[in-house]
Amino acid sequence: MFPKLDPLLHSELRLAVMSILAGVESADFSFIKKQTDATSGNLSVQIDKLSAAGYISVEKGFKGKMPCTTCRITDAGRDAFDNYVKALREYLLQ
Repeated sequence: MFPKLDPLLHSELRLAVMSILAGVESADFSFIKKQTDATSGNLSVQIDKLSAAGYISVEKGFKGKMPCTTCRITDAGRDAFDNYVKALREYLLQ
């Protein structure tokens, strides 16, 4: 029997955001946007969904006079991401 895949992480853009954040201490919105080639609006919505689920933390501030949004994966997010990757591996080994 196949394991359930976390529907929150099964979205291409949310999975990309989590993949980026799993490999760094933190990333700002501009970096994530550039890496994913997402629109600002779509990325903002997906970050909000991940934050609401407790998978990432979002800190809003300023760099000089420019607004800056910084994202970090949480422990719960890392666990969810690891479980998602393990589940995918099981799919591939079937």
